[in-house]
Amino acid sequence: MSSFGRESTAEEVVGGLDLSGRVFVITGTSSGLGEESARVLAARGARVGMLARNHQANLEAAERIRSSVPDADLSLHQVDLADLADLTRFTAAAANEFERIDVLMNNAGVMCCPLGRTADGFEMQFGTNHLGHFALTAGLMPLLRRAEQPRVVTLSSGGHRISDVDLDDPNFEHTPYDPWVAYGRSKSANVHFAAELARRFGDEITSLSVHPGAIPTKLGRHMTREMLDGMRARARASSPSGQGLQMKSLESGAATQVWAATASELTEQNGKYLADCDVAEPGTGETGYAPHIYNQATEAALWELSERLTGLPF
Repeated sequence: MSSFGRESTAEEVVGGLDLSGRVFVITGTSSGLGEESARVLAARGARVGMLARNHQANLEAAERIRSSVPDADLSLHQVDLADLADLTRFTAAAANEFERIDVLMNNAGVMCCPLGRTADGFEMQFGTNHLGHFALTAGLMPLLRRAEQPRVVTLSSGGHRISDVDLDDPNFEHTPYDPWVAYGRSKSANVHFAAELARRFGDEITSLSVHPGAIPTKLGRHMTREMLDGMRARARASSPSGQGLQMKSLESGAATQVWAATASELTEQNGKYLADCDVAEPGTGETGYAPHIYNQATEAALWELSERLTGLPF
């Protein structure tokens, strides 16, 4: 359905678009896909709210963006997705910064980290990648509702195929911790969340999830050589061609999420999981999705669990 593909860049995806007056809020903008998305959108005239835990790194990212987009309209915000109190602080103050939010891009994440807990006691990957963005989206709903055609774009990963969510033990309180399983659970949660958001609020909001592809960013900073080798072996085993992971450039990696945030035709694809600037199909390949995706019972149950754990109903 798209004229773009695997090798398309984020700049190509927005070529010719005028985003002046539109407001994009992006998490994880201090480097990688978040920074590149912010740069490309700002270059087309958008106002971009840059959210990151590390304020100094976010300042440096903004400086890099302004070196290529001197008139970039950026606002920087220090926000910790692993701390519900901090998220509540930010969302309460957001109305003083933004009149509305046209697009919320839930981009930030952690990957394969050692067992850790968020400020609220959640397993770090589930707590940051899913619950943090769940709480952020809930808190920003009033500003999203002020936009004419608001969107929420949530980054998932082909890593969702490793494991579905565990609704009985989401925080590894009884299950032996495995960093890959935890990552897979959190990325499945991202897809389930996007689909359920579309089901519950589809008359108001377009919600999409995205697999950006394999990109060398700081996301993988916790991975050991053994973990990298295991990831490559798993990818080769699931690849129809046997080639395994095919790396993308950062510019191409950001393309699908920027396309998800801006392409007018995607309003008809509410709740879908996207890859390589297209709607993904089921399958074992890098861009295919696992059989546990698009399960309405799981999506609804995860939503209810997330409301209970965060105490932040929509």
